[in-house]
Amino acid sequence: MPTITITNLYNREIFSEDTEKSVLQLIHENEIDWMHACGGKGRCTSCKMIVEEGMEQMSEISSPEKRYRNQGRLRTNERLCCQTTIKGDIKIRVAKVNKFPHIDYSN
Repeated sequence: MPTITITNLYNREIFSEDTEKSVLQLIHENEIDWMHACGGKGRCTSCKMIVEEGMEQMSEISSPEKRYRNQGRLRTNERLCCQTTIKGDIKIRVAKVNKFPHIDYSN
């Protein structure tokens, strides 16, 4: 069962057998607030996650992600939660620019 660990949310873990849902959907199903200004449609970078481990466990990079990388808006260790599904364990963190003021982050 794939596990998402959000390291700067006190290593909060999300477990799911559903490999069809996006990381953003899985995060929201577990009642964690995560920025997504465009509603999870790949039209912005507000849902980006910094990937610490498990890039190889993620779906292939999407067209919107390629476009943002070419524009310099998405680094090679970043993915969009709304565009990414997983097949194995990953460790991610919330980007500083996308943190919510009402959430206590661990680092």
